[in-house]
Amino acid sequence: MKAGAPAKVVVGIPARFGSSRFPGKPLAMLAGRPMIAHVVERARSAGVGPVFVATDDERIAQAAREAGAEARMTRADHASGAERLAEACADMEADIVVNVQGDEPLIDPAAIRAVLEPFDAEPDLPMATLAHPIRDEFDLQDANVVKVVRDARGHALYFSRAPIPFLRDESAITPLQHVGLYAYRRDFLMRYASLPPAPLERAEHLEQLRALHHGHRIAVRVGDFHCIGIDTPEDLRRAEALLDAQ
Repeated sequence: MKAGAPAKVVVGIPARFGSSRFPGKPLAMLAGRPMIAHVVERARSAGVGPVFVATDDERIAQAAREAGAEARMTRADHASGAERLAEACADMEADIVVNVQGDEPLIDPAAIRAVLEPFDAEPDLPMATLAHPIRDEFDLQDANVVKVVRDARGHALYFSRAPIPFLRDESAITPLQHVGLYAYRRDFLMRYASLPPAPLERAEHLEQLRALHHGHRIAVRVGDFHCIGIDTPEDLRRAEALLDAQ
């Protein structure tokens, strides 16, 4: 990127057909359309750059094209969405790559714009993500809800499925829930995919811990970024009810 030139941003949506809990999830019908079509629509409406879907399945690729996104075919054996995006971006010109999860059909376009803001303040920042305050004790204790703690500069100290921090003094801090939306410098994304998986990453099944383990900063922007990831058919029905209410 030339000095003073605006960063070229692309939005990638990793989407695989195989899922242990919900096979074929990106093609599940939501309000009359495949779920991946809703994700593409939200990503395009953010208006930050072109949108592509990185997938290992031609049916998902076709649904992505019909929704107005480019489709890029990838291998089926990637361990994470970031690795899938790295393969898809290997020949792509971009400064920053936004990773929108393929199971977030209700993602707020404003969140996609917000995850880019830390890069303006830190020209050498490799990676950014989002979080929102946890207000419900059930969410704090739920292992499916990922928590994050930050340092004084707003960088992640750690992500965990455990309830962190331990609230011995509940007035000291409001716990934060991680929102699974990422943005990377393209060069860092390519480097990330070549890093060996970290023990903590394998233990918690959280891909972002690989970056922290190898000493890379992750900025965490906090706001009202509430999203609903679709992991089960029950989640899909909940999302449909929310769409009907809008």
